[in-house]
Formats: sequence, C-alpha cells, structure tokens
Amino acid sequence: MPTAVHIPVLLKETVEALSIQPGGRYIDCTAGGGGHSEAILEHSAPGGQLLGIDADPEAAGIARERLARFGRSALIVNDNFANLEAICLKNEFEPVNGILFDLGLSSLQLGETGRGFSFKHGAPLDMRFAPGQTISAADIVNKYSEAELARIIFEFGEETHSRQIAHLIVRARPIRSTDELADLIGKAVPGRGRIHPATKTFQALRIAVNQELEHLESALGQAVKLLGNEGRLVVISYHSLEDRIVKNFMRREATGCTCPPGLPQCVCHHQPRLKLAHKGVIVPSLAEEKANPRSRSAKMRVAERVINNEEFREDSERLVALTAGKTSGWKRPEKLSMIYGAAQNFN
Repeated sequence: MPTAVHIPVLLKETVEALSIQPGGRYIDCTAGGGGHSEAILEHSAPGGQLLGIDADPEAAGIARERLARFGRSALIVNDNFANLEAICLKNEFEPVNGILFDLGLSSLQLGETGRGFSFKHGAPLDMRFAPGQTISAADIVNKYSEAELARIIFEFGEETHSRQIAHLIVRARPIRSTDELADLIGKAVPGRGRIHPATKTFQALRIAVNQELEHLESALGQAVKLLGNEGRLVVISYHSLEDRIVKNFMRREATGCTCPPGLPQCVCHHQPRLKLAHKGVIVPSLAEEKANPRSRSAKMRVAERVINNEEFREDSERLVALTAGKTSGWKRPEKLSMIYGAAQNFN
C-alpha cells in the first residue's frame, strides 16, 4: 500500500465524546491509519488500553506500526467488527469505557491503487476489505442479474439512474477495471458538477461486497453489551444509509416501551440500555472541512450506556454466585466495579 497522509476526522470531538479517562479501556473498531487510536491512548495515559480492529490487513499493519510506541497498551486485531464480541472475549477485553466506529473508507484505502476502491485509478474491480472475502465487485458487476444490479445500486447507492446503469453494465460485460466501469456509468448518468457520476454506484458496490450495513447493525448491538455503565458509544458515518442505522439504533435503545401505539399494556418489556449524550449530530467545523475535504460529509452520534434494572439484577445474582464460589464468571475486577457503579443508580 502506498503511503498516504492519514488525517483523523473529528479528532478533537471524538476525544471529548468518548469522555476519555486515565486508565480506561477503549475499542477502535475501525483502526485504519491509527490516528484516532493514537489520540485515545495519549489521553487515557497513564494506564489506558486500546483494542484496535480493522478488516483490512494492510491497514491493521499500519496501525500496529504507528502504535508500537505504546507497547502492550495497544492491541491491533485484523478482523471484521462484525465479530466484535468474540474478539473481545478472546482477548479478555471487556467491559470497556468507550467504543468508536469511524465508518467508510480511510484516506489510506482511497489512495490505494490495487483494489479498486476509487475510480480515480485504473484497477481491478475488487473492493474487498479483506482478501479472503469470497465475493468481489467483479463478481457482482459481471454475474448478477440486471434486476439485482439495479436493486443494489438503488438501495445502497441511492442512485436514481440505477436501472439505466444496470442495463448498460449487462450489455457491456465483461467489465474488468474501475476506469472502464466509471466511463460506462458516465454515459448513463448526467453530469453532477463536483460529484462524479460513478460515485454512488461505486459506494453501492463497496457496501454490497463488504456487507457493511448488515455488519454495522450487528456490531452496534454487540457494542452495547460490551460497554460498562456510563461507557460511551461514538459513531462517525459518511452517508445517509449508515447514519440512519445509527440514529434509529440509538433512539430505539434510549427508549422504554417499543410496543405499537394502541396496545392496552406493554408486552415488549423493553428497557433503555443507552441514553443520548447529544440529541443531534456533531459535524466538522468549516476549518476542518477546508483542511480535510474528506470530513465534509461526516456525522457523529454519541450515546452513553445505562445499566437497566433487569441487567442490574442479573449482574447482582452473578456477583452473589461469585462471592459464594459457585462460578468462575466475572473474574476480572473491572466487571465488579461496573456492577458497583451501576448500583449507585438504583439505591
């Protein structure tokens, strides 16, 4: 991978949103070039720990090198954040004080010329974050039906010309390179000023190849389980599909009953597991947008973990069993401190 300048988006706002404290434990689910991870470790010193995750083995390697000066305080894992809970359990890294998702492509990947993330460079139609993934963009472009292609481009790219693009793709098969595909899309989509006609289609293909929306939904649910009481969940998204998933998830987890209106009594028994730390979104300043154009579309949402009554009762029962010597669970001191911290809310 060629070297590229990695500029973390909303860096100051991320540090503030995570409410970083010395000795805390944090997860960067999209370690990328390691910029956010580095800031987290610096602000959590002394004693802070970070688990960084990245599906891209090259990005994980760059983050590992950048954070080498922190020694054992930084652990970088090459895996998909869809496996977040399993990764944390394997490495005995839970509960944690904060979890960050910085979604979308990093500047490192955008500058990478071999896997076709950008139509600015002629490259094979790949778009896989990890080389071991079975489906590439070439498979979708050259093998999927015209109807399925149109659906993917419309749903994941929000492209209104999806049918015309899909029709031209099928007629032009086989398509082998990014520049070939971009030129073809340009014939189907009218010019959009500063936005290249292929932008939305390339986004749609990348999302489909990497199952990004499904993985995000799954990882957010896992993240809530891993956060200790008052732990922060911070998500930076770059397009409306991701932001909608994050917004709906946080709002749902911050509300009580989710039963349909009109029912005589609650049957879902849902209790809030989060509270919104900021009601709206946090966006980059004009100065940051000017210095880093990639940040222009960034939106940050922040929520805080709340240990609800049911969870508190379950944790208390496990604590009683532990003190009676009946279970080996909750063996780490941080687990106990999370329970005691939550207990203050229910006295």
